[in-house]
Formats: sequence, C-alpha cells, structure tokens
Amino acid sequence: MDTLIDIKNLSKTFNKVKVIKDLTTQFKAGDRIALIGQNGAGKTTLIRCILGLYTYEGYLRVLGKNARTERELILQNVGFVPQLPPPLKMTVSEIMDFFSVITKTDRAKFVKIANDLKLDISKHLNKPFLKLSGGMKQKLLVSLALARNPKILLMDEPSANLDPEARVVLFNYLKALPKDTLMILSSHRVDEIEDMVNRLIEMDLGEIVVDELMDV
Repeated sequence: MDTLIDIKNLSKTFNKVKVIKDLTTQFKAGDRIALIGQNGAGKTTLIRCILGLYTYEGYLRVLGKNARTERELILQNVGFVPQLPPPLKMTVSEIMDFFSVITKTDRAKFVKIANDLKLDISKHLNKPFLKLSGGMKQKLLVSLALARNPKILLMDEPSANLDPEARVVLFNYLKALPKDTLMILSSHRVDEIEDMVNRLIEMDLGEIVVDELMDV
C-alpha cells in the first residue's frame, strides 16, 4: 500500500519542552490506526502537525506534500474531527455551504450523515454553531468529515459528546470506509474501537512506545 504520511525525526517544542521527540514512522493507505496514550503523550500535537497547524522540526510529508507550505492542497483530501469543537462564528447553514464549496461535496451528503446521527439539521440551519450543544457540534463535525470520502481521516476522541445511539452510527460509517482510506483514531477508549482498527500505536512523552499490527 502507498505511504500517505511519511514522518522522519519529527520534533515539536513548546516553551523549551519537547512534546514530540525525534519521531519516525509511516502511515499507509488502508491503515486503521488506534492512537492511544495518556494526556500529554503527544497524540493531539502529532495530529496538529500532520494538519499543518504547527511549525515543527524534521521531515513530514502528507500525500507527498509539505504539511506546512502545501496545507490547503493536503486538506482537500483530509477529513478531521478535533477533540474540542472550534469556535466557528457561522451558522450551521453557512458552515455546510462553506465546506461544500471547498471540498466539492454535495451539501445533501452532510445532511444525510447528520440525520443518521439523529441531528435534525433542518431545525438548526440558522442557528450559530457556537449555540449548539456539545453533542450537536460533534455530530455536525463528524458529518463534515465523513461525507467527503477523504483519503485520510483523522479523529481526535471522535465519540466524545456522542450519545450511545450516535456512537453506533459513527462506528458503522467508519467500518464502511473504502479499504484504502487511512484512518487514525485518537482515543482513550480502545475497547470501543478495537474491532475496526488493524494497527495500535501508543505514545508516551512524545515517543512511540508501541506499534503493533492487530487482527480485525
């Protein structure tokens, strides 16, 4: 399978503290990765480096492109659900229109997944994103990420704020992803995702301490 994310000697420092330490790894098409570790292990920092949100030291290529300087091109093929919803100052309708344009995705696909997650979009179209509940924000963000059929799907605690019924819907969608999609799920609940991942990566203090294949 093709290497979609290539990392060599990646380091990230905040206030003279190395949060990621000379990390080297590859993530390939078809990898379904459970990214685990305690708070402060470096999981979210690694994801943000991959997304081009941080400067860093070392080599990082996503889909063959530089994560920082070619970020906009990369993000056309990356779906992302953050651990904490961003403070988007748009209405639900405006957000869907915006994502529809930049990702060339039919807005109806966002609506379909949101409705499957039991978020009735039609009742909230003109509501500011900031006024939605935590669960509603999460359902909308999940729908925006999944509807695009991205080559790379990054989810940071994807089931946070989701009710049990919505979790089942989300996991069914994840299990149905195309075989060559690279999926990275950062989660504290390994038992919840172990039947849909084929690779377990554990981070501790900015380093990968476990990287093993799993039977699906």
